[in-house]
Amino acid sequence: MGNVAAAAPAFLQIQDVVKDFGGGSLAVNHVSIDIAKGEIFALLGSSGCGKTTLLRMLAGFETPTSGRIVLDGRDLAGLPPYERPINMMFQSYALFPHLSVWDNIAFGLKRDGMPRAEIAARVEAMLKLVQLEKFARRKPHQLSGGQQQRVALARSLAKRPQLLLLDEPLGALDKKLREQTQIELVNIIEEVGVTCVMVTHDQEEAMTMASRIAVMSEGRILQVGAPGDIYETPATRFVADFIGNVNLMPGRLTSDNPDHVIIDCADCRHYVGHGITGTEGMDVTVALRPEKICLTRAEPADSEFNKLAGRVKDLSYFGSFTVYHLQTASGAVLKVSQSNVERHPDDVLTWDDQAWAHWSPSAQVVLTQ
Repeated sequence: MGNVAAAAPAFLQIQDVVKDFGGGSLAVNHVSIDIAKGEIFALLGSSGCGKTTLLRMLAGFETPTSGRIVLDGRDLAGLPPYERPINMMFQSYALFPHLSVWDNIAFGLKRDGMPRAEIAARVEAMLKLVQLEKFARRKPHQLSGGQQQRVALARSLAKRPQLLLLDEPLGALDKKLREQTQIELVNIIEEVGVTCVMVTHDQEEAMTMASRIAVMSEGRILQVGAPGDIYETPATRFVADFIGNVNLMPGRLTSDNPDHVIIDCADCRHYVGHGITGTEGMDVTVALRPEKICLTRAEPADSEFNKLAGRVKDLSYFGSFTVYHLQTASGAVLKVSQSNVERHPDDVLTWDDQAWAHWSPSAQVVLTQ
């Protein structure tokens, strides 16, 4: 999905945008992104990385220090927020407590002077879209968090913006409701066909909702790609560590061949089944996801590579899977995630057991930065 969107002509162009609040570091540091029409694009990063500042510049609440923002061929420079064909939905929803659901959705349309019959038709269509027809006369405090969230979305979409901005859209919901709402939200946005840029610090939310993700840190974009690309082929240690769980093993490239490389780490030798652009002797980091590792009591006999011994120092049972923390000879800890496919397996590893971790030559990613 992400690759198709990326190939389409850019609907929103963020061109070399900088935001300098003073104080020595740039809040947004020469960011360039092309976003396709109809795409759901996530800006992902921890607090203070610049993602919200970038979103506020799109909305017109902040002015770029330099660079351009172009929407559908139109430069947005100097346009105040209310003149932009953009709507922003805030984490707090910002619903008017004294107005009914119907009037909350109609508010922006009334302010624009739309004829009453058109307003009524548009509001009814929005209520149907977010499945809240029965709640039209209720006040926001009479709704659940998930329902309030859908009212805020309906209000944002009522004016048919060219661009919808979502600021931590599901931050106020509990985990179970959030997971359910993520799918609903994507379905509604795709049904309307609006282009959407969302800001989140929640990697699962970005992975579930977005067709593409930009990972940000300290004002810069470190990697842009579809969720699967960013997870399976992270470009840097930071991205590998930020998205999902990962074991990062520092090592040295000892054999560099077109079809494979060998890397020596403290606890094991890695055989990686593809070449990299590197030089023998250089320092690298091997990234290995916990779910790509097998755990057995017996040592795998077939190879000297891609295995290490350790002691189960800790384990956490999550129902569908268990995470083991394996203490290695060097003192490092290897995280291993095993699916619980059987209800009552015969030989379960537990605390202080000795075990062998092993993995395939295609499981690792070699990081050079």
